[in-house]
This record gives sequence, C-alpha cells and structure tokens, in this order.
Amino acid sequence: MSESVSEAPAVEASLQAFIETLRDSETYQQFVDASEQLEADEEAQSLLETYQEKQQELQRDEFDSSVMSELQELQTELSNNETIQQHRAAQEELVALLEQTNDVISEQIRREFAQSSGGGCC
Repeated sequence: MSESVSEAPAVEASLQAFIETLRDSETYQQFVDASEQLEADEEAQSLLETYQEKQQELQRDEFDSSVMSELQELQTELSNNETIQQHRAAQEELVALLEQTNDVISEQIRREFAQSSGGGCC
C-alpha cells in the first residue's frame, strides 16, 4: 500500500477537525449571524439588488452620467445601512482569519498553499 493512500484517513480527520474548529469560532459565527441578518433585512436586500441592477446597466450601455450619479447615491446608502456594514465587517474578519490560516499552512509546508495556478493544465 502506498504511503499517500495510508495518509488519506489522517489528513481527512485533521481536515474535519479544522472545519469543526472553524465552524465553532466566534469569527465564523459572527459571519453566519450577519449573513442571516442581511438575508432577513428587506431594505438591505432591496438596496443591494438595485445597486447590482444599476451596475449592470452601466456596464451594458454607453456611459451615462445619470446612472453613475444614481450608483454613487446608492453607494452612500449602502455604506449607511447598518446591516450591510455589519455583514461586510464580519466577512472581512472571516477572510482575514482564513488568510492567516493559509499563511500558517504555507509556512509549515514551505509552499504557497492556496494559490491559484491560473486555470488550464498546460
């Protein structure tokens, strides 16, 4: 039996322990809570949807200063919406935690762990 096959259960068990630890972390729980609050906030959902629609409108049509102005106003509303800001902050905290995790793993294996190779195989 090859060594890589015999390591698979140990790696899987360690991965499961990591996932459980991450799920139990305060940072992850805050992100989940903020996501649930965002999903339940109709005003925030409406703002986000309108913002996305205006972005798409701006991308598919020729430049329109009125659409750009509307986008800027919507950005202000988004940044003033407490639910959206709490979600963004929680997401940033979770991303920072995952980046730190990636750094530790990369340091331990002496290679970039979560690095994109840019697509195709060749």
